[in-house]
Amino acid sequence: MPKTLVEMKGIVKTFPGVKALDNAQLTLYEGEVLGLLGENGAGKSTLMNVLGGVYVPDEGTIAIDGQQVSIHTVQEAQGYGVAFIHQEIALVPYLSVAENIFLGRERMSAGMVDKKKMYKEARQWLDMVGLDVNPATMLCKLSIGRQQMVEIAKACSLNMKLLIMDEPTSSLSESEVKSLFEMIEKLKSQGIGIIYISHKLDEIFTITDRVCVMRDGGYVGTIITKESNRDELVSMMVGRTLENYYTRTFHELGEVVFEAKNISSGVRLKDCSFKVRKGEIVGFYGLVGAGRSELLKATMGLYPKKEGTVYVKGEDVTNLPTMKIQEKGVALVPENRKLEGLILKNTISFNMGISVLRKFVNHLHVDRSKERAIVDNGIKALAIKTPSRDQRVGNLSGGNQQKVVLAKWLASDPEVLILDEPTRGVDVGAKAEIYKIINDLAGQGMAIIMISSEMPEIVNMCDHIFVMSDGKITGELDRSEMDQERILQYVFAEDK
Repeated sequence: MPKTLVEMKGIVKTFPGVKALDNAQLTLYEGEVLGLLGENGAGKSTLMNVLGGVYVPDEGTIAIDGQQVSIHTVQEAQGYGVAFIHQEIALVPYLSVAENIFLGRERMSAGMVDKKKMYKEARQWLDMVGLDVNPATMLCKLSIGRQQMVEIAKACSLNMKLLIMDEPTSSLSESEVKSLFEMIEKLKSQGIGIIYISHKLDEIFTITDRVCVMRDGGYVGTIITKESNRDELVSMMVGRTLENYYTRTFHELGEVVFEAKNISSGVRLKDCSFKVRKGEIVGFYGLVGAGRSELLKATMGLYPKKEGTVYVKGEDVTNLPTMKIQEKGVALVPENRKLEGLILKNTISFNMGISVLRKFVNHLHVDRSKERAIVDNGIKALAIKTPSRDQRVGNLSGGNQQKVVLAKWLASDPEVLILDEPTRGVDVGAKAEIYKIINDLAGQGMAIIMISSEMPEIVNMCDHIFVMSDGKITGELDRSEMDQERILQYVFAEDK
């Protein structure tokens, strides 16, 4: 048997009104990748934050290398060899690569920062993770995938024994994911243990040796990955089988309610045209950087366009400000809910109400009963799991945060709903719920545009898809023509 690197037993952690961890446990061996799986709100990140020193447990024990330890701070965790790479990059964009690696541990000489020495040492750690960049390069000039590699290089410089990775591929391209997996294999060969949190089951089966499953803050079980299958893992996570993962009923489509013609914006967008009908779900697929988000933001006046025309129900809205386009019945649920969709420190009521103030604010009078009705309807319609409407959004799971963003814009009664990566960072149970919501909205006649990087999502949910590459629409397929090979041909096509 390999050496036990980490053992967590009976971990309990309670926040006001929420028992986030209830007798949770986990065992990690030297040189293995342990998948940590569970629905949003299952307690995965909280358990890792306990191991990483962000939270102190109320009860339970932690042993590292067979020695029981007490971890109260991130610095103490790092002293025991624990490195944590969070879903959001935790580096300083306007410092160099080397300065980020040694931030707070700058190499000094004669009372001054010795940049030459830092660059030399940084080069060693960058070589270790296989990242060929100049240590003096400003971090913001690197892709997200390369910034993540810098984080791993920084972790290696701290003499880590174990690495925690939380949704590491959520913003990576296919080639960057491949590089990350190669890096993980390299770290494994050096005896480093890795805890890998992901909602992407294909990644779990590709990269992990064992999988630890959590549900409702507690421990469900640990299984050997190659001896398991998707249905078993889903059943362990959600406590039931998901018979209808993708919910879609197809029906007769109505008239065109949203149309974009010849949208161009310098080098980013090139002569893009599309239309969406009432009751239709139109998908946009492409690799990271293909221009999908930019195109839809351009139609909403959120991204500069040099040419092109946008119509809502036949009316030219090209030159209208975003707020006026919204008033015409178009809503955009953004890709990054934490940065663009929500104010995490505020309540569910505040976040849902802010987009529809005109419904319950008249001059200086606020009709609180109307506000509560709007919020409660949204919570009920989308089955948002929360103790109350006054709960801070930042305290909700990722799936419930996504539902709040959706409810926020549904409260504006849109006729056209643009969804940018609607299930990113969401567990399989919440995904199934969101798919059902999208299907029901289309059934009610809403026109829906869905941007997604997940091909199965696009193929199973859409009536029609547009494939983008390098700022251009390179392919257009209806439901009868959709298959993976044809879509990929258009992904890598140079001309329409």
